[in-house]
Amino acid sequence: MGGRGMSRSQLWTAMVLLLLLQSVQSVYIKYNGFQVQLESMKKLRELEMQQMSSPQMKSSSFLPTVCRHPDLPLDLQPVCASKEAASIFKALKAIDTDECELCANVACTGCS
Repeated sequence: MGGRGMSRSQLWTAMVLLLLLQSVQSVYIKYNGFQVQLESMKKLRELEMQQMSSPQMKSSSFLPTVCRHPDLPLDLQPVCASKEAASIFKALKAIDTDECELCANVACTGCS
């Protein structure tokens, strides 16, 4: 082991540190007991735009149709389990603005 490359434990440690660093640098929106990443809200908007252009998924329940999308970010999935999912998504989208990235909204944390 002449010092070439990283050992498995060093590689694993580096990966864990990178994941922790990413989560520390993320901007979060906190609302009604839920905490979601700002990036997840951007993904939610993309998914909703896709569904608007392809009206194949009609809502037949109280859940927003995006809750059935396989690409819904993991941190948004608990919102779908809530009875108030539609109103929570509406409130999160109202908070999700450029002001959040600047930390002008008290619901946003983790930004500088």
